[in-house]
Amino acid sequence: MSMNRETKRMMRRQGALTAEGNPTRSPRTAPVATATKERTSPVEYVREVNSELRKVAWPTRAEIINYSIIVLITVVVFTAMIAGLDWAFGQGVLKLYEK
Repeated sequence: MSMNRETKRMMRRQGALTAEGNPTRSPRTAPVATATKERTSPVEYVREVNSELRKVAWPTRAEIINYSIIVLITVVVFTAMIAGLDWAFGQGVLKLYEK
């Protein structure tokens, strides 16, 4: 493994390298796949999904309305900008190729 001096010094301070520059721990090995893992039943799955959904911070009705209005206004503004640019560039191209 090629490292610069700074990296080697930092790794020595952290204890990942010996004074000679050799790694202190062995490289990782791939985890052994175990076939003993049990599948979750559909009923248990639904219970777990419900328990996770209870933990979600759902927005209030007022927040949903405010966010929806903001999104709609943004869409209208960007659509108008793009339409304006399209019209302007179209007029520019027509003027450019006018005889």
